[in-house]
Amino acid sequence: MILELDKVTVVFTSGPPLRRRVLEAMKDVSLHVEAGETLGVVGESGSGKTTTSRVVLGLQRPTSGTVRFDGAPFPRRRRALAGRMQAVLQHPQWSLNPRMRVGQSVAEPLVVLGGPGRAEAAGRAADMLEQVGLERSFADRYPHELSGGQRQRVSIARALVTRPGFLVFDEAVSALDVSVQVQILNLIKDLQAEFGFGALFISHDLGAVRYVADRIAVMRAGQVVETAETGVFYRGPSHPYSQQLLEAL
Repeated sequence: MILELDKVTVVFTSGPPLRRRVLEAMKDVSLHVEAGETLGVVGESGSGKTTTSRVVLGLQRPTSGTVRFDGAPFPRRRRALAGRMQAVLQHPQWSLNPRMRVGQSVAEPLVVLGGPGRAEAAGRAADMLEQVGLERSFADRYPHELSGGQRQRVSIARALVTRPGFLVFDEAVSALDVSVQVQILNLIKDLQAEFGFGALFISHDLGAVRYVADRIAVMRAGQVVETAETGVFYRGPSHPYSQQLLEAL
């Protein structure tokens, strides 16, 4: 098992002591992802999806509960997992420096980790661009010279260049045109089949989740109300909220 959340709760507090406001962003959430599997996480805005992704990536510490990665407790210092876990975000420009050429951006994680020299890192970055369907010449371009779909391919290449065991796709196709969405979803499935990484695919788009996920977890008000195999879920979800989501689709 590559990732496991066991009864994870995240509580945020705000305001002065006498008028303290408490928000439970996650309530006893238990999830797991196997190597080579994609777990889709769906739910409306405010359901806890974003907090879940932050916990999984080590950007938010749980108030209670346990997170395990590759069979071991999540380290207190996220640096210990550098290169083993990566994220692909909704907007590619969030992970691409506009002043850096594409090849430099893709190679940067390797350089930061102190692995290969710059020449070897550049070669591996060019190889990864080919893996995501872009010519090696794209390494010399800047992000603003690319289309939205091409920029997202670059973001995926950057995420995969360190060969991580786990990826978080956080609304990774929601900003793209429908035809480009399908291309990126196919790319994700092909790359997962080749590299074997586990993935958390977070989205409000049930159509995209159905296409790419092996299992689905439905969140509402910080809780997981249902988990099921994708085929079973779409044939007939058991929770009333899940049924409402499908009706809206």
